[in-house]
Amino acid sequence: MSRAHRPESTRASRDGVLRRWGIPVGIGVATAALIAGVFWVQQEPATTPVQGSGGSSTSSEQPAAIEHPQSVAAPDLSSQEGRDPDDLLAEGPVDAPVVLVVFSDYQCPFCAKWSDETLPQMRDYVERGELRIEYRDVNIYGEDSERAARASLAAAMQGEHAQYHALLFEDGEIRSGQGLSEESLVELAGQIGLDTEQFAADMNSEQVAETIAENAQQGIDLGAMSTPAFIIGGTPTAGAQPTEVFTELVDQALAESEG
Repeated sequence: MSRAHRPESTRASRDGVLRRWGIPVGIGVATAALIAGVFWVQQEPATTPVQGSGGSSTSSEQPAAIEHPQSVAAPDLSSQEGRDPDDLLAEGPVDAPVVLVVFSDYQCPFCAKWSDETLPQMRDYVERGELRIEYRDVNIYGEDSERAARASLAAAMQGEHAQYHALLFEDGEIRSGQGLSEESLVELAGQIGLDTEQFAADMNSEQVAETIAENAQQGIDLGAMSTPAFIIGGTPTAGAQPTEVFTELVDQALAESEG
């Protein structure tokens, strides 16, 4: 059903969520740097410490080698879970025991790969009521990405976010720049039976632009500048890793939620 035919109560709740999703003021630069470090460490191989070279120096003359950590303590980012019943960019129950926040970009090939290979299995958890997925587009690739993100929200306003998202990442591939033009995005909406006139109006509305900008800022403030990046049960992780990595992380978070 198009927005024009929704009851006023639904329209009001939708407009409310379009102004939500800012980052709490209390998250400072130091915290963002720490979180960015967590995302980075999980993508980079461990660094091998450089040992002292041979020669006349004795061990008593050499400071003890400092071992580089292979991981850092992950901060608890549960506060970044929206759990808003009016969030149009979410799948799954508000009270699901585990929330998966996805920081993505519609021009990111690894995001497309993750959506094609791993998202279907994440949705199995959603169907069982065990997981809620919240999408946050970071749009680090620029205007085409930002336009696609606005289009995905416009599709969500007509109840078709999942289907439209799948078309933007069809077969695990990203669309060309021309494929993310306004004309192409509206045409794509028509292919799945959306009201294209309403879709175009929503995609270009100030409220949608504001929401997409706030969602992107959430990822930027957290240091998720390499996509895809995720928060799973409050714990940050990064990269289109094998699907079993995500199922194991969700299973672990589920087990922890059960005490």
